[in-house]
Amino acid sequence: MRILIVTAGSRGDVAPFTGLGRRLADAGHHVAVAAHASFAALIGGCGFEHRLMPGDPEALLRGWHRAASPEEARALTRAYADGLGDGVADAVAGGTDLVLSAAGPAPLSRAAGEAFGVPVFGTYLVPAFATREFALPNARGAVAPGPEGNLAAGRSVVERAEGVFAGAVTRLRARLGLPAEAPEDTRPVFQGFSPLVLPRPADWPSRVEVSGYWWPARPQGWQPPAELADFLQSGPPPVFIGFGSMAPGQGDRLSELIARAVKRAGVRAVVQAGWAELGGWGPDILAIGDVPHDWLFPRTAAVVHHAGAGTTAAGLRAGVPALPVPVMADQPFWATRLHQLGVAPKPLPFQDLTAEALGVSLTECLSGPDLRRRAAELAHGIAAEDGAGAVLAGIGIGSAGVG
Repeated sequence: MRILIVTAGSRGDVAPFTGLGRRLADAGHHVAVAAHASFAALIGGCGFEHRLMPGDPEALLRGWHRAASPEEARALTRAYADGLGDGVADAVAGGTDLVLSAAGPAPLSRAAGEAFGVPVFGTYLVPAFATREFALPNARGAVAPGPEGNLAAGRSVVERAEGVFAGAVTRLRARLGLPAEAPEDTRPVFQGFSPLVLPRPADWPSRVEVSGYWWPARPQGWQPPAELADFLQSGPPPVFIGFGSMAPGQGDRLSELIARAVKRAGVRAVVQAGWAELGGWGPDILAIGDVPHDWLFPRTAAVVHHAGAGTTAAGLRAGVPALPVPVMADQPFWATRLHQLGVAPKPLPFQDLTAEALGVSLTECLSGPDLRRRAAELAHGIAAEDGAGAVLAGIGIGSAGVG
């Protein structure tokens, strides 16, 4: 069977799908991944066909920061969404028997699937259905207390998310000759996080499942850089510090801040450059590019990160304490959840990040045995789950096809 995975955004929006794709390929299916051009090497290195999604998420993020007005920022987002619509349609038209779609482009994927007669299943990395049990990630402003406040906040999040792509969906449906109104989505949706990290709410629709994580696949033949291996062996386990796709253009400021914090805490650090282009300032700091987190994180004393869904999952899998520094979107949600789970100290919001605050939080993160014990316990439980297998079983495919 030919299976197309559709995703868009930063590396954290793409990498988990390589793990899902690997399981599909191992079951005998041909896997294609529709993603931005910057991920062609990652996708090809994992053995999948790459289909191009237009747009540059890093340029979009930089554009938001430079926008002179909310109207200009919305125009940038609208153009990006329209490009995704064209990309999804072209990817599905390229031939597939089944589509698995990330949450962002899901409305576009459903339109293309409807036009070409291809079933589309949701594969979401972040909770995306309103519930009374918690306010969804990206809730804005003060959430009214109690179940009804959570539900109202969640519905607002869903409405805003749908609004981002509403115009693009309308234009895509017209391009594909579809009726203006989309049919109700009744197919299963799989939420790619552990129920030990966030249990499935009882009031979610029955078609929505919490499958467990889909761990990123390592590119075939990957080996750690010699400089990194040597650094890890030359002293005690370092902390990892990285902000993923956050803070582009702030590399010098953040690198200097990290150097002072690391010195204050008396630790060594591996710093991942990311879109901020962080550097290693000092003998106890090594700057690296992209390295598989499943290899690196278990070799660290703790992970300092922006609390994106993918990095959060990788830290939990490694069984080491976390220090979340959330910036935007779903990150404050996961940062708070890490603290509630007992594997991280209180989050340090990015806007409050200073060398002094980071140094103090690092010391707190590393000095408490309870955080490390709880992290190890949670990692043990997560290791028993098979998120990718749950997706394959849920959509009824093995080596024979759709059930």
